[in-house]
Amino acid sequence: MPFAQWPVRPRTILCLGAHCDDIEIGCGGTLLRLVEELPDLRVCWVTFSGTVERLKELEHSAGEFLAGAADFTVQTHAFRDGFFPYLGTGIKEAFEELKEIVSPDLILTHYRQDAHQDHRIVSELTWNTFRDHVILEYEVPKYDGDLGLPNFFVDLTRLQCERKIDCLMQLYGSQRSRAWFSEETFWAMLRLRGVEARARSGFAEGFHCRKLVV
Repeated sequence: MPFAQWPVRPRTILCLGAHCDDIEIGCGGTLLRLVEELPDLRVCWVTFSGTVERLKELEHSAGEFLAGAADFTVQTHAFRDGFFPYLGTGIKEAFEELKEIVSPDLILTHYRQDAHQDHRIVSELTWNTFRDHVILEYEVPKYDGDLGLPNFFVDLTRLQCERKIDCLMQLYGSQRSRAWFSEETFWAMLRLRGVEARARSGFAEGFHCRKLVV
Protein backbone atom coordinates (compact mmCIF):
# COMPACT_ATOMS: atom_id res chain seq x y z
CA MET A 1 0.00 0.00 0.00
CA PRO A 2 1.42 3.45 -0.89
CA PHE A 3 2.10 5.60 2.16
CA ALA A 4 -0.23 8.27 0.79
CA GLN A 5 -3.12 5.80 1.19
CA TRP A 6 -2.54 5.08 4.86
CA PRO A 7 -5.57 5.86 7.09
CA VAL A 8 -3.42 8.57 8.69
CA ARG A 9 -0.92 9.82 6.16
CA PRO A 10 2.48 10.39 7.81
CA ARG A 11 3.57 13.98 7.30
CA THR A 12 6.05 14.27 10.16
CA ILE A 13 8.40 11.43 11.04
CA LEU A 14 10.73 11.04 13.99
CA CYS A 15 13.72 8.72 13.49
CA LEU A 16 15.64 7.66 16.59
CA GLY A 17 18.98 5.86 16.66
CA ALA A 18 21.43 5.10 19.42
CA HIS A 19 24.44 5.23 17.09
CA CYS A 20 25.30 6.98 13.87
CA ASP A 21 24.46 4.22 11.39
CA ASP A 22 21.53 2.57 13.20
CA ILE A 23 18.74 4.46 11.44
CA GLU A 24 20.18 3.85 7.98
CA ILE A 25 20.71 0.13 8.65
CA GLY A 26 17.34 -0.43 10.29
CA CYS A 27 15.02 1.67 8.15
CA GLY A 28 17.06 3.43 5.47
CA GLY A 29 15.11 1.85 2.62
CA THR A 30 11.82 2.81 4.22
CA LEU A 31 12.99 6.41 4.53
CA LEU A 32 13.98 6.49 0.88
CA ARG A 33 10.52 5.22 -0.09
CA LEU A 34 8.76 7.67 2.23
CA VAL A 35 10.64 10.61 0.73
CA GLU A 36 9.82 9.42 -2.80
CA GLU A 37 6.10 8.98 -2.14
CA LEU A 38 5.40 11.93 0.17
CA PRO A 39 6.68 15.25 -1.25
CA ASP A 40 5.49 17.18 1.84
CA LEU A 41 7.34 14.91 4.28
CA ARG A 42 9.11 16.44 7.28
CA VAL A 43 11.68 14.39 9.17
CA CYS A 44 13.33 14.84 12.56
CA TRP A 45 16.42 12.61 12.81
CA VAL A 46 17.98 12.11 16.25
CA THR A 47 21.15 10.16 17.06
CA PHE A 48 22.30 9.80 20.64
CA SER A 49 25.95 8.74 20.38
CA GLY A 50 28.86 9.28 18.04
CA THR A 51 32.52 10.24 17.78
CA VAL A 52 33.52 13.32 15.82
CA GLU A 53 34.42 11.13 12.83
CA ARG A 54 31.16 9.19 12.88
CA LEU A 55 29.05 12.31 13.36
CA LYS A 56 30.59 13.74 10.20
CA GLU A 57 29.69 10.53 8.38
CA LEU A 58 26.15 10.81 9.75
CA GLU A 59 25.77 14.36 8.47
CA HIS A 60 26.52 13.24 4.93
CA SER A 61 24.45 10.08 5.23
CA ALA A 62 21.32 11.79 6.56
CA GLY A 63 21.55 14.30 3.75
CA GLU A 64 21.61 11.49 1.19
CA PHE A 65 18.73 9.53 2.69
CA LEU A 66 16.52 12.59 3.19
CA ALA A 67 17.31 14.41 -0.03
CA GLY A 68 13.97 15.42 -1.51
CA ALA A 69 12.11 15.72 1.79
CA ALA A 70 10.20 18.98 2.25
CA ASP A 71 12.16 19.64 5.43
CA PHE A 72 14.44 17.77 7.79
CA THR A 73 16.52 18.38 10.88
CA VAL A 74 19.36 16.29 12.26
CA GLN A 75 19.96 16.38 16.01
CA THR A 76 22.99 14.65 17.52
CA HIS A 77 24.15 13.88 21.03
CA ALA A 78 27.42 12.52 22.35
CA PHE A 79 26.40 10.07 25.06
CA ARG A 80 29.06 7.44 25.67
CA ASP A 81 28.68 4.38 23.44
CA GLY A 82 27.82 1.26 25.41
CA PHE A 83 26.95 3.10 28.62
CA PHE A 84 23.36 4.19 28.02
CA PRO A 85 21.89 2.21 30.98
CA TYR A 86 24.24 4.13 33.29
CA LEU A 87 23.55 7.53 31.70
CA GLY A 88 19.78 7.35 32.02
CA THR A 89 19.15 10.80 33.46
CA GLY A 90 20.81 12.69 30.62
CA ILE A 91 19.20 10.58 27.91
CA LYS A 92 15.79 10.87 29.57
CA GLU A 93 16.17 14.65 29.66
CA ALA A 94 17.00 14.63 25.94
CA PHE A 95 13.77 12.75 25.25
CA GLU A 96 11.77 15.17 27.40
CA GLU A 97 13.16 18.08 25.40
CA LEU A 98 12.43 16.27 22.16
CA LYS A 99 8.72 15.80 22.85
CA GLU A 100 8.38 19.56 23.26
CA ILE A 101 9.60 20.27 19.74
CA VAL A 102 8.09 17.48 17.62
CA SER A 103 4.77 15.63 17.51
CA PRO A 104 5.27 13.03 14.80
CA ASP A 105 2.74 10.97 12.89
CA LEU A 106 5.20 8.08 12.78
CA ILE A 107 8.21 7.14 14.90
CA LEU A 108 10.95 4.75 13.81
CA THR A 109 13.03 3.43 16.70
CA HIS A 110 14.96 0.41 17.96
CA TYR A 111 13.47 -3.03 18.66
CA ARG A 112 12.69 -3.40 22.37
CA GLN A 113 14.35 -6.85 22.59
CA ASP A 114 17.55 -5.79 20.84
CA ALA A 115 20.54 -7.32 22.63
CA HIS A 116 22.51 -4.07 22.54
CA GLN A 117 21.91 -2.18 25.77
CA ASP A 118 22.01 1.25 24.10
CA HIS A 119 19.39 0.20 21.57
CA ARG A 120 17.06 -1.09 24.28
CA ILE A 121 17.27 2.14 26.28
CA VAL A 122 16.32 4.21 23.22
CA SER A 123 13.38 1.89 22.54
CA GLU A 124 12.17 2.00 26.15
CA LEU A 125 12.36 5.79 26.32
CA THR A 126 10.59 6.12 22.98
CA TRP A 127 7.56 4.33 24.38
CA ASN A 128 7.84 6.11 27.71
CA THR A 129 7.90 9.53 26.05
CA PHE A 130 5.51 9.18 23.10
CA ARG A 131 2.23 7.61 24.23
CA ASP A 132 -0.16 8.52 21.40
CA HIS A 133 1.90 7.86 18.32
CA VAL A 134 2.42 5.12 15.75
CA ILE A 135 5.75 3.50 16.61
CA LEU A 136 7.59 0.98 14.43
CA GLU A 137 10.67 -0.76 15.83
CA TYR A 138 13.42 -1.56 13.31
CA GLU A 139 16.10 -4.22 13.57
CA VAL A 140 19.89 -4.07 13.40
CA PRO A 141 21.80 -7.30 12.62
CA LYS A 142 24.72 -8.21 14.88
CA TYR A 143 26.64 -11.17 16.31
CA ASP A 144 24.24 -11.50 19.27
CA GLY A 145 21.67 -13.29 17.10
CA ASP A 146 18.80 -11.21 18.45
CA LEU A 147 16.63 -10.94 15.35
CA GLY A 148 12.97 -11.46 16.18
CA LEU A 149 9.80 -12.08 14.19
CA PRO A 150 8.72 -8.77 12.66
CA ASN A 151 5.02 -8.31 12.00
CA PHE A 152 5.14 -5.19 9.81
CA PHE A 153 6.92 -5.01 6.46
CA VAL A 154 7.75 -2.27 3.98
CA ASP A 155 8.15 -3.45 0.39
CA LEU A 156 11.19 -1.93 -1.33
CA THR A 157 12.32 -1.78 -4.93
CA ARG A 158 15.72 -3.15 -5.90
CA LEU A 159 16.81 0.41 -6.70
CA GLN A 160 15.89 1.59 -3.19
CA CYS A 161 17.83 -1.33 -1.72
CA GLU A 162 20.85 -0.59 -3.88
CA ARG A 163 20.80 3.06 -2.89
CA LYS A 164 20.54 2.18 0.82
CA ILE A 165 23.47 -0.22 0.69
CA ASP A 166 25.62 2.01 -1.51
CA CYS A 167 25.18 4.89 0.93
CA LEU A 168 26.07 2.74 3.92
CA MET A 169 29.20 1.30 2.30
CA GLN A 170 30.41 4.59 0.82
CA LEU A 171 29.62 6.98 3.66
CA TYR A 172 30.52 4.91 6.72
CA GLY A 173 34.17 4.18 6.10
CA SER A 174 34.78 3.93 9.84
CA GLN A 175 32.60 0.80 9.99
CA ARG A 176 33.83 -1.16 6.99
CA SER A 177 36.36 -3.11 9.07
CA ARG A 178 33.61 -4.68 11.15
CA ALA A 179 32.86 -8.28 10.16
CA TRP A 180 29.10 -7.79 10.02
CA PHE A 181 29.15 -4.46 8.17
CA SER A 182 29.02 -5.71 4.60
CA GLU A 183 26.91 -5.59 1.47
CA GLU A 184 26.16 -9.30 1.89
CA THR A 185 24.71 -8.77 5.37
CA PHE A 186 22.46 -5.94 4.28
CA TRP A 187 21.26 -7.74 1.14
CA ALA A 188 20.57 -10.88 3.16
CA MET A 189 18.36 -8.98 5.61
CA LEU A 190 16.42 -7.29 2.83
CA ARG A 191 15.94 -10.55 0.94
CA LEU A 192 14.89 -12.55 4.01
CA ARG A 193 12.27 -9.99 5.02
CA GLY A 194 11.16 -9.77 1.42
CA VAL A 195 10.50 -13.53 1.39
CA GLU A 196 8.53 -13.29 4.64
CA ALA A 197 6.48 -10.38 3.30
CA ARG A 198 5.94 -11.94 -0.14
CA ALA A 199 7.21 -8.61 -1.43
CA ARG A 200 6.64 -8.01 -5.13
CA SER A 201 10.27 -7.01 -5.59
CA GLY A 202 11.57 -9.76 -3.32
CA PHE A 203 12.97 -7.21 -0.85
CA ALA A 204 11.60 -5.54 2.28
CA GLU A 205 12.48 -4.10 5.67
CA GLY A 206 10.86 -5.64 8.72
CA PHE A 207 9.53 -3.85 11.81
CA HIS A 208 7.89 -4.73 15.09
CA CYS A 209 4.57 -2.99 15.69
CA ARG A 210 3.40 -3.41 19.29
CA LYS A 211 0.26 -1.29 18.99
CA LEU A 212 -1.66 0.16 16.10
CA VAL A 213 -4.88 2.07 16.71
CA VAL A 214 -7.03 2.94 13.69
